[in-house]
Amino acid sequence: MIKTDIEAQLAEQLDVSKVDARDLLNVILDEITLALSRNHRVSFIGFGTFDVRPRAAREGRNPQTGASIKIPASNGVRFKPGKALKDAVAAS
Repeated sequence: MIKTDIEAQLAEQLDVSKVDARDLLNVILDEITLALSRNHRVSFIGFGTFDVRPRAAREGRNPQTGASIKIPASNGVRFKPGKALKDAVAAS
């Protein structure tokens, strides 16, 4: 399923136009992105939780040359599925 599929499902289930459904989905995704960029946790009960996890700086290797490179510290997004989502996936 891709974003346009979700937009179509929203439009059908909420009985709104596809443009309104796309706008709604974009607002939701923008708010999630904004919250995560501020290091806030985003939780949907039963579905799961998005949070930001720091990644330490480390040394890596260039696969083409084999040279050692320094990979800087960064932040990554982690998703932890909720119980209802885990159960639904396990049942299918």
